[in-house]
Amino acid sequence: MKNISILGCGWLGLPLAKTFIEKGHSVNGSTTSESKLQILENAGINPFVVILRDPEASGEGTLESESVSESIHAFLDNSEILIIDIPPKLRGSNADSSQSSRKIFVEKIQNLIPFIEKSTVKKVLFVSSTSVYGDENGNITEETIPNPETESGKQLLLAEALLQKNQNFETTILRFGGLIGEDRHPVKFLAGKENLENPDAPVNLIHQKDCITVIEEIIHQSKWNEVFNAVVPFHPTREEYYTQKAKEQNLTLPKFSAEKSNIKKVISSEKIENTLNYKFKIENY
Repeated sequence: MKNISILGCGWLGLPLAKTFIEKGHSVNGSTTSESKLQILENAGINPFVVILRDPEASGEGTLESESVSESIHAFLDNSEILIIDIPPKLRGSNADSSQSSRKIFVEKIQNLIPFIEKSTVKKVLFVSSTSVYGDENGNITEETIPNPETESGKQLLLAEALLQKNQNFETTILRFGGLIGEDRHPVKFLAGKENLENPDAPVNLIHQKDCITVIEEIIHQSKWNEVFNAVVPFHPTREEYYTQKAKEQNLTLPKFSAEKSNIKKVISSEKIENTLNYKFKIENY
């Protein structure tokens, strides 16, 4: 049995925690909302409210600061493995954003690290994204030099580096492609839209079930101090794929523009397939 802390029991973290508990592991899970504590507890998770404060948040008194610190210490207590699965939530950010607001996610991770150092945690798995590669063309492997273009991609890459360079624990970076699941599919957001770009670009997606199993295998096989891409090796074009999915779900077909740029980026999962001897469970999602 392992003691595992999962920072962020949301769309992926909650079912991941349930899977670990089913396998006999003890799980500390975090949420930022007290209203969700009961949901975690009902799932057999040891629930904690953990809020990584904005570095420049005003009005944070001494008592509140002490409460936040105690909560993080308790959340990490007795765990040997920490899974960090919190999104930057910076989709609204742009180049005109102030420097301080753009670095909030990175500084939150930076503020978390001293708590990890003082805890029993020796292994960290950081859930990142293939967005760190930007709009590169061709076959993208873990050896490809990241070149993020979105603000969230930039902050994820900086957060990766902060964790990787720390010698107090071992860190594995797991870069997922686009996340899909039974209750989450990008075709719902694209249905009926027109002049969509990159019709010939390959899709790079991964199903929630594979996300969970990949994380399980990394921990089970003790693959630390690694970087992995995790994308199903199924890459039809955006136009082919989303048109077909819209038809299957009786949605208005999206319309793509051949005049819009075509980035032909294929994320390779060969390393994770070979290193973990992993076969993706949902290949035609």
